[in-house]
Amino acid sequence: MPEIAYLGPPGTFTEQATRRLTADFEADLVPYEGVPVALAAVRSGEVLAAGVPVENSVEGSVPATLDALTVDDPLVAVAETMVPVQFDVLARPGLELSQVNTVASHPHALAQVRGWLGENLPKAEQHAVASTAAAAAAVANGEFDAAISAAVAREHYPSLVRLEHGIADVADAVTRFLLVRKPGALPEPTGADRTSICAVISDEVGTLADMLAELSLRGINLSRIESRPVKDRFGHYRFFLDFDGHVADTRIGEALAALKRRCSTVRFLGSYPKADRKPGYVRSAASEQAFDKSARWLEAVREGRLA
Repeated sequence: MPEIAYLGPPGTFTEQATRRLTADFEADLVPYEGVPVALAAVRSGEVLAAGVPVENSVEGSVPATLDALTVDDPLVAVAETMVPVQFDVLARPGLELSQVNTVASHPHALAQVRGWLGENLPKAEQHAVASTAAAAAAVANGEFDAAISAAVAREHYPSLVRLEHGIADVADAVTRFLLVRKPGALPEPTGADRTSICAVISDEVGTLADMLAELSLRGINLSRIESRPVKDRFGHYRFFLDFDGHVADTRIGEALAALKRRCSTVRFLGSYPKADRKPGYVRSAASEQAFDKSARWLEAVREGRLA
């Protein structure tokens, strides 16, 4: 049975997401400590793929994932899922909420329930740990009174008592997760796809505008752009871009080829079905039919069949 890595320890939102990402085939899920370690296991062939967080609607992108996708051998995303981010308060048996003096969680989780903590546990000391599941484990070991954790953590630490369920300062917060593997056959286009790339541009006037123009001219909807520093070249940045469409689409293929000509480097990070399965709007001039018609016209001109 294939093994799939995920950001551990057991009981994290990433485990929950990876379960969704692998729901259509049988696989053993294996926790790894840290996104770079999980992706290294994919590159080495130790596991078939890895489920990793890439973006949170409240706290933004996950830098560890973005950085790890740009080093060493290429990896590509083949699926994505969105997981609502709401937390449980898990405590040692016998404690009531008013008796909680120490609470632990991942820094992102603490940030996402800051308002709730201020209202309900204003005097409790907050402790940042490596993950929400690590917080639950620490509570089970007697290190803290309570953990802000994913609901799935209780499956792994059944001795803990749930004091509160589904807390969050932002009720509709979600985290996006990717299933990442070595390059190979890509998922077939569905009409509701996303393509992700990472590009490094030269430090010249107008280069970012030129890069974005290649997408705009072909009617491609850019859904996310973010910069991260190139760590060994001060003042240089990698741009992570997500846009609607599949690399098999003519407009996407042409745009990628143009970006390859313009940019210092381009790393293809995958084309995969969008989690919401909503088709992106494509204006008529950027449709596959329009590209096919214009290509046939140009071929006729070159062959002398049209004046």
